[in-house]
Amino acid sequence: MVIHITPQLEAALSEEARQRGVAPEVLALDALRDRFLSKAPPVEPRDEWERRLFEAAIDCGVSVSDSALSSDGLYE
Repeated sequence: MVIHITPQLEAALSEEARQRGVAPEVLALDALRDRFLSKAPPVEPRDEWERRLFEAAIDCGVSVSDSALSSDGLYE
C-alpha cells in the first residue's frame, strides 16, 4: 500500500519523528497501529452500565504508584 500525504503533514510527521529520535516511517506506522489495531478491553462489559463506563474512561498511559497517592507522597 502506498499512502500519499500532503507536504504539510509530511513536515509535521518529520518534525515529530525528529523530536522523538525515530524515522518518520516508524512514527507513521506506530500512529496507524495505535489508531486501527487497538486492543480489546481486558474486561468485557456485563451490562449497559459497564459498557458506558468503559466508553467514558480515558487511558492516560500512566499508573501512579500507591506511595505517590499517600499523604507522604503528596509532599515529595
